[in-house]
Amino acid sequence: MAMFFSITLLMSIILVIICFWLPATNPDTEKLSPYECGFDPHGSARLPYSMRFFLVAILFLLFDLEIALLLPTPWTLQLLNPASTFTWASIIIILLTLGLAYEWLQGGLEWAE
Repeated sequence: MAMFFSITLLMSIILVIICFWLPATNPDTEKLSPYECGFDPHGSARLPYSMRFFLVAILFLLFDLEIALLLPTPWTLQLLNPASTFTWASIIIILLTLGLAYEWLQGGLEWAE
């Protein structure tokens, strides 16, 4: 155990020394500027975003969470009653599909008006 901690401590110290030694210590003016993208910002940074952007972002998060909810579904074959889990997974998929169809029919996924 002591050998493990000593090797871990030694490797950590080596990595810290390398991190301080490797980077360039003479940054140029572009790196020191608040915007590294190469252009000076013009206009206000408080321009309103389109609500469609937020709608698509929320839909992405919703379907991303759907994947997280359905990920354990293949492991339910080892449970005593896998039918109930498949039923709940099917209900989730049906509800999300109906919601997506509703948004699609209402034109919520169209960028151009």
